[in-house]
Amino acid sequence: MNRKLPQPSRPVRNLSVLLSPTPRGARLARLLATEQLRTWGLPLDPAQLIVAELANNAATHGRVPGRNFQLLLYVVGRTLRIEVTDTRGDRLPQRHLADPCDESGRGLTLVAALADRWGVIQGLPPRKTVWAELTLTAPQSPAPDGPRPGPPCAPHALPTGDKEPHQAPPLPPAGQAHSRE
Repeated sequence: MNRKLPQPSRPVRNLSVLLSPTPRGARLARLLATEQLRTWGLPLDPAQLIVAELANNAATHGRVPGRNFQLLLYVVGRTLRIEVTDTRGDRLPQRHLADPCDESGRGLTLVAALADRWGVIQGLPPRKTVWAELTLTAPQSPAPDGPRPGPPCAPHALPTGDKEPHQAPPLPPAGQAHSRE
């Protein structure tokens, strides 16, 4: 007997991509995530900052030559989950208070401050996944058409003078420069 499985009311939105564990791969992870969030109509911040930090950690601390890291984004209900999986399961990230003079070491402190929840999952050896979740706010409904508060707008009038609209200012005579006043 064949039965149809119930279909979710909304499609599950996800992005999964393998990237090289290099600074270029980390940068590409942020760019791809940003574009995907735009496509889904979701706010870019703080998600793109979290992706950038987790991808940078995978490229820096989870790097194994010849092995990629994975970026996974998915939305279920009102939760955006960001996962970055690398192949250094023996090196679990630890959040520590960095000295203000240090140039690095604040990454997971930043993730903890920006994300609603985050953690680490050890996968099949040699993998680990660092994840973060953001609760998405309800979309704003558009304002109804009609009068809006605020000052009235003046009717559009063409500028006066000899210049056409959007014309560049005249160039100074040769050998002279504009004053910096």
